[in-house]
Amino acid sequence: MESIEAKVLPLLAQFPDQPYLQSLLVVIVTLLLAKGISWILLGILKRLAGLTRAQFDDALVDALKTPLFYTILMTGFSIAVHLLPLSEPSQHLTIALLQTIGIFVWMRFAISLSRSGLQALAADPHRFNYIQAQTLPLFENLMVLLIIAIALYLIFISWGIDMSAWLASAGIVGIAVGFAAKDTLANLFSGVLILADSPYKIGDYIVLDSGERGAVTHIGIRSTRMLTRDDVELTIPNSIMGNAKVINESGGPHPKYRIRVPVGAAYGSDVEQVRQLLTSIAEQDSLICSDPAPRVRFRALGGSSLDFELLCWVDEPRLRGQAVDRLLTAIYNGFNREGIEIPYSKQDLYIKETPPLERPE
Repeated sequence: MESIEAKVLPLLAQFPDQPYLQSLLVVIVTLLLAKGISWILLGILKRLAGLTRAQFDDALVDALKTPLFYTILMTGFSIAVHLLPLSEPSQHLTIALLQTIGIFVWMRFAISLSRSGLQALAADPHRFNYIQAQTLPLFENLMVLLIIAIALYLIFISWGIDMSAWLASAGIVGIAVGFAAKDTLANLFSGVLILADSPYKIGDYIVLDSGERGAVTHIGIRSTRMLTRDDVELTIPNSIMGNAKVINESGGPHPKYRIRVPVGAAYGSDVEQVRQLLTSIAEQDSLICSDPAPRVRFRALGGSSLDFELLCWVDEPRLRGQAVDRLLTAIYNGFNREGIEIPYSKQDLYIKETPPLERPE
């Protein structure tokens, strides 16, 4: 404001006792000054932004054009209002109206800037894990609400309205809403933490501590949905998912899933023959991965059998049931072909002696 006054004071001195003409000169000079400053300054900033690879600074310079122009313009209009022979209430009302317009202009700039910044952070989720494509709408809405709240506070101040009572009332309302919607808020915050921490992602096969197993189909702000192997969709609140033990079968260094097939062979069977047969069956199955290679472990001398375990991998957890079915079928046929007995529970009944038959009298 002092800079504008310094530029127009020599002109104003040429028209003493003519406030309306002085006010008009201030408006004209302000328009020219706003055009010149925005054109020169933004041109320099745009060239500097073009030297970087980031897109955020280009969006910042483009968004800064309107608020910078209107800020200079509103400053000059405020000086022009002071020069007019208006009453103090009229001047205060006009100044407050100009400040309100300026606050709205900067509010729009802040909202646009916050959205561009959040989108830039979401494009690189490794920089800030909490802001991702799924959580972007949430953070955008929160930023919009925060900016609008600050703008309303500044508008009330510019109009001379005491905000103490309003803030106290808002605090009481916020506490009441928090208690009433505590479950919703718990799901909301848990959803944000799940998306940020990524214990599982869409498409992963997970097992809940309650026993349900299925593929994750949706991770929302309020709930997580999974499709079981029976094609039944489960919807679990995020507050429960956040506190539950979740086994992610698709997690780890790769999505491959290890399956274990216990096999029993009768005592007297050739251990190496059983080992080679089981390994050959796994290697010939197209669902079984060659890397890591299948392996067989001799686990125990059981009560009625030699206990083996076939260990192999499939490309993804959803193939587990199909692969086990094919392996068990091939093992049974292979054992029959090779003459290896598969023991099963048997009971033999021995009659030591028969009671004498009593002849009827």
